[in-house]
Amino acid sequence: MAITHARPQRTTARNHAGGPAGLWLALLSAASFATAGPLAKSLLDAGWSPGAAVTARIVGAALVLSVPAALSLRGRWHVLRRDAGVIVLYGLLAIAGAQLGFFSAVATLDVGTALLIEYLAPLLVVLWVWVTRHRRPGSSTIMGAAVAVGGVVLVLDVLGGAADVDAVGVAWALFAACGLAVYFVISGRPTPGLPPMVLAAGGLVVAAVTLGLAGAIGVLPMVAPTDDVTLLGHRTSPFVIVAILTLVSAALAYTTGIIAARRLGSRLASFAGLTEVLFAAAMAWVLLGQSLSLVQMLGAVLVVAGVVLVRRDSSQDAGTLHGHGHTGSGDEASSLELRPAG
Repeated sequence: MAITHARPQRTTARNHAGGPAGLWLALLSAASFATAGPLAKSLLDAGWSPGAAVTARIVGAALVLSVPAALSLRGRWHVLRRDAGVIVLYGLLAIAGAQLGFFSAVATLDVGTALLIEYLAPLLVVLWVWVTRHRRPGSSTIMGAAVAVGGVVLVLDVLGGAADVDAVGVAWALFAACGLAVYFVISGRPTPGLPPMVLAAGGLVVAAVTLGLAGAIGVLPMVAPTDDVTLLGHRTSPFVIVAILTLVSAALAYTTGIIAARRLGSRLASFAGLTEVLFAAAMAWVLLGQSLSLVQMLGAVLVVAGVVLVRRDSSQDAGTLHGHGHTGSGDEASSLELRPAG
């Protein structure tokens, strides 16, 4: 009986202590992901195809994380067998699927429109939690979702011009949104014995193989000239850009994102991930000289306000679960059932 009582206390202490740290990690992940746009733009301007840029980024990150991931297993290779289904699903949908979906969408849609559809992912996460836990989201979550999505619309300035809408492009963008939702749900799922770095590295390896096959059969054009590229007015090797993309926007971004989601839960982590839009706009301002309008700044405020509202609801949920003696992760992440058979 003493052990039973001590367990929720330890879990709750971890949740309360991990809240602020989890948010900071989520912001670090979002900022790291946001570096991909401005850096990749220098490659695209130099003649690289989007498929080549994203594949180089993913393959590089898979190689970088493989060694520390193997060391973190400490010889427990059975963990890979046990969670192979989760790792493969993560690589196929959360990484490769989201990437392929987005780049296919922007082939026929405006970038802002494609991003807006992809960033419906937090709403899909809320819907998933509602269906799997049979519990209606709280009023703060619903209000936070509306406010945050409204802020994304303003930041992306989708309404500022005529947005081209193509049915195939919309379908690809929705597929990307599903992949992004899977990223947050799997990242936030408690997986005892599976270190975050192993999940990230394993998923990146699966994604690298998938993207490589897509390029080999011609689904994803691969063009990667070796001429110098221009970044911040300076000429540099494209491999320098690829190295930064590999280390920052992939390896660091995915690893910190998984750790943050495990601390915060998939719902809150997905809304915190919306700040990637803000970081991307800020980096475009600093690196590319693209200034922000007053409307976009208002949108940034709304995104932050939406995250705060969802955070408030998540805190209330954690308190309610603790009051009922819940011994799990303290959030909706525990509702995901993706364990392979056997």
